[in-house]
Amino acid sequence: MKQMKKLIAIAVLFFGVVSFTNAQTKVAHINTQELISAMPEMKKAKTEFDKLQQSLGADIQASVTEYRNKVKQYTNEAPNKTDAENEARKKELADLEVRIQEAQAAAEKTAQQKYIDLTKPIQEKALNAIQKVARAQGFSYVLDGTPGSGLLLADGTDLMPAVKKELGIQ
Repeated sequence: MKQMKKLIAIAVLFFGVVSFTNAQTKVAHINTQELISAMPEMKKAKTEFDKLQQSLGADIQASVTEYRNKVKQYTNEAPNKTDAENEARKKELADLEVRIQEAQAAAEKTAQQKYIDLTKPIQEKALNAIQKVARAQGFSYVLDGTPGSGLLLADGTDLMPAVKKELGIQ
């Protein structure tokens, strides 16, 4: 009877240790923002995006300059014009102002879409590399260690060196 109790106790301990061992998961972390910023593709995308923003900004600035010039001209000429002409000019300026605002909104939308189009493949490539390295090293979870992402302690394994190696980044 005593031996039976010992066997049962050993069996319970054995299964408890086995289940505790199986319950442990490997967790790693990586600063995805730092990784993506280090990728050569991101540097090219940023250059292309900056050129687009400069182009869009130049177009809008030209319209703003035209608007200001007309305001100055119409203000100087207003005393010599009829009320009907001044009202028509005010309407023209209001229409031009609306077109400038619409152009600014369209430029902003274009810039946002271009940024998404440029960065989405880069983010996917980084995610695929993170997943490949994490699986190869047996990690169950990878937390984003980017500042402000909610990760409070990062004493575990940092996958950054291995992922950079996978992507060919120095």
